[in-house]
Amino acid sequence: MLKQEYTITVYTENHIGLLNRIAILFSRRKINVESLNTSPSEVEGIHRFTIVINESEDTVKKLVRQIEKQVEVLKAYYNTNEEIIWQELALYKVPTDEIAEKVKVERLLREYGARAVVIRKDYTIFETSGHREETDKLVEVLEPIGLIEFVRSARVAIIKDSKGFHEKLKEFEETEPGEETVENEFLDKKDEVFTM
Repeated sequence: MLKQEYTITVYTENHIGLLNRIAILFSRRKINVESLNTSPSEVEGIHRFTIVINESEDTVKKLVRQIEKQVEVLKAYYNTNEEIIWQELALYKVPTDEIAEKVKVERLLREYGARAVVIRKDYTIFETSGHREETDKLVEVLEPIGLIEFVRSARVAIIKDSKGFHEKLKEFEETEPGEETVENEFLDKKDEVFTM
C-alpha cells in the first residue's frame, strides 16, 4: 500500500495520561510520529493534538477509529497535506559578526521571511515559519556562514474544507440537559433480564 504524509487532528478533554495512551496506539502499530503538537483549542477545556505520520490511508483510518475510542477524545480527523493549511516555526542561531559583514546574508534572510528575535554580540537568532522544505532550505543557506544551532517546531494545521470542530462544540455546550431521566437504550437483552 502507498504511504504518504497525513495530519491527524484530535480534539480531547484535558486529562492527565491521555497523551501516553494515544502514544501507545502508535507504538503498538510500529508507526513513527514525525511531528506532534498539543495546544488548547478555541474552546475552553478542550485541547487539540496535531500529529503527522507517513502511512497508508487504510492504516490511518484504523488508527483514527482507535483514537476515537479513548473516553476523553471528542473527535479525530485525518487529512492529506492538500486538505490543510499548515506551518512550522523555525529558529536559527548564527554568528552576529558574519551577518553584519555580509550584506547578501541579510538579503537572503529577508527573502525567506526571517526576522531577528535576539541580537547579541556573539550570536543572532532568526525566526521564520513555513513548510519543512522552506525552513530546511534556509538551513542550507546559513550553514556556510556558520549556523550554530537550528530548531523547528511541530506542525500546526487548520483543515481547509470544513467549518471546523468549533461549531459542533458550541452546539454541544448550548444543549440544555433534559429534566427527566432517560433509561439507557443500549442495554443488551442479558442485562435487561438481569436487572428486572
